[in-house]
Amino acid sequence: MNDYQLQVERAIATLKLDLPTLFDRDISYDIYTRDIYFKDPVNTFKWKFNYRIIFWTLRFHGQLFFTELYFDLHDLKATATDTIMANWTVRGVLRLPWKARLLFNGYSTYKLNSEGLIYEHIDVWDRPPLEILKQFFRRG
Repeated sequence: MNDYQLQVERAIATLKLDLPTLFDRDISYDIYTRDIYFKDPVNTFKWKFNYRIIFWTLRFHGQLFFTELYFDLHDLKATATDTIMANWTVRGVLRLPWKARLLFNGYSTYKLNSEGLIYEHIDVWDRPPLEILKQFFRRG
């Protein structure tokens, strides 16, 4: 196995450890480039500093607004020499008297540079953000 393949395997192993606990503890940032690009249905930005902030924000709001919040990682694998795909579900119970439940599925595409570091992270959700937000107003 060459250095690039080892780095890809390291990125996959790190993501497998980080993603299921991203609402509870910080992730490892050494598998990402300094100028990591991130995009999901509500955010688009570049740079590792901003990437760190998005994960801090997820943990902060998760603890503030939810009594339970989970990131279920279903599948994570290299789908090409420079691409890692993750399929996942976010589910939780809001800290509201009616205990509204949150549930949506998605997938993440991670692109790797020639050194095996992740330079792009794109998330796709199974429904629009407004439809996800409407779950907050339904009884659990």
